Amino acid sequence: MSIRHGLLALLERGPRYGSRLRTEFEARTGSTWPLNIGQVYTTLGRLERDGLVVQQGADEAGHVLYALTEAGRAELRSWFTRPVERTNLPRDELAIKLAMAVGAPGADIRAIVETQRRYLSEAMHTYTRLRAQALAEGPGHRDEVARLLVLEHLVFRAEAEMRWLDHCEARLLRLAEAAATDPPQPPAPPV
Repeated sequence: MSIRHGLLALLERGPRYGSRLRTEFEARTGSTWPLNIGQVYTTLGRLERDGLVVQQGADEAGHVLYALTEAGRAELRSWFTRPVERTNLPRDELAIKLAMAVGAPGADIRAIVETQRRYLSEAMHTYTRLRAQALAEGPGHRDEVARLLVLEHLVFRAEAEMRWLDHCEARLLRLAEAAATDPPQPPAPPV
């Protein structure tokens, strides 16, 4: 998640102070990725250091306002036009867990898959309920459309993980069937 670019996008609408940026970020993302206010101010400090934002006075309550610079606008336009690269993939704990469970004595892979499947089912129920609420409220405002896009992303991601679990289970079943029909291997000769 690019907090840096998310804040730049929010600042494109005009000067904002830190806690307002945090509130707007969370509203846009359906509070799916909550931000710590310290993250916001640390990121604003880096953006200011890099010449992408400047402090632009204060509002009537004394909040320091930040505004985009031309360099910030150029960086934002560049971000919007670049694809999101998936080359530095984060480690996926579930994939690692299943990979390590294959052949591990005492690991019940089917139980691991079923536990994850139950979790995903509950998560998908929550996401679809939130999506239905967003649709019922009428996604006419851009913040509501943004929230809906994030919720739909979570639904589709959970659905994809469910399909992957089905694939893993089928592959493991074929492996178990093959192992059951293979003749036993003779023990290795002593060294």
